Amino acid sequence: MTAELLALVDRAAALGPLPAVSALHLPTPAVEGTRDGEFCAVELEDGSLGLSYLLLGDTLKVLLASRPGAELAGMPARELAGWYADPDPVRRTLGFAAVNAISQRFLEAAGYPVDWTTDSIGLLDPQPGERIGMVGLFRGLVERIVGKGAHLTVLELKPELAGDFGGWRVTTDPAALAGCAKVLSTTTILLNDTVDSVLAACAGARWVALVGPGGGCLPDPLFARGVTVLGGSAIVDREGFVAAMTRGEPWGPFARKYCIVADRYPGFEALAARQE
Repeated sequence: MTAELLALVDRAAALGPLPAVSALHLPTPAVEGTRDGEFCAVELEDGSLGLSYLLLGDTLKVLLASRPGAELAGMPARELAGWYADPDPVRRTLGFAAVNAISQRFLEAAGYPVDWTTDSIGLLDPQPGERIGMVGLFRGLVERIVGKGAHLTVLELKPELAGDFGGWRVTTDPAALAGCAKVLSTTTILLNDTVDSVLAACAGARWVALVGPGGGCLPDPLFARGVTVLGGSAIVDREGFVAAMTRGEPWGPFARKYCIVADRYPGFEALAARQE
């Protein structure tokens, strides 16, 4: 999957020079341990912004200690995006943010009509007796799913979270997703190198959604593997976002959730043709 996303970045770059990196936006230490401290953003010189999850290993601590923004400024965007293929979690995190920034730029340049209204999680629509999979614990959704009479299986990386909890269970075994009709996953699997194994495990599902602020990449490789919905967040007020992150305040008001549904997406080739 990593190689395919980087190949799309290369094809986007072939349509015209990519702007260089202008800044890395990091949360302040004051919000460490809160939702507002979970993401960073890479900004390109044209204002395009890409988000990436920060809590893999000690990524957040390393970045807060080193503050590498000045070193990244002026770097070719494709060079930074290439770090997405690096096994080091810090470089991979920054590379993925650059991939997302380039992807957001491509979609905007193509005039892609972003769907701001569809609720990607709402499309889950659990039904009595359905087997539903969840990758990463969306704790606020558990009761909504179990309360409808569906059977919920949650895949987690942390073995201490595993167990049966009266109507739902948590496991570390991806094979437990087999047989699930619907699967809701965090987009963090794009970053922690589990996306291929997770999607292979839920190949029989008729509905697979990846959702989260880090879902800013081009969806083509995901849709080719059976994903039906990609939900991400786009920064719609750059100045407000940067100011909020700098002050350690919630940046959510300066972003909007969007949804790309596979059967409504024209594909990379059609979008690229609009830019030639």
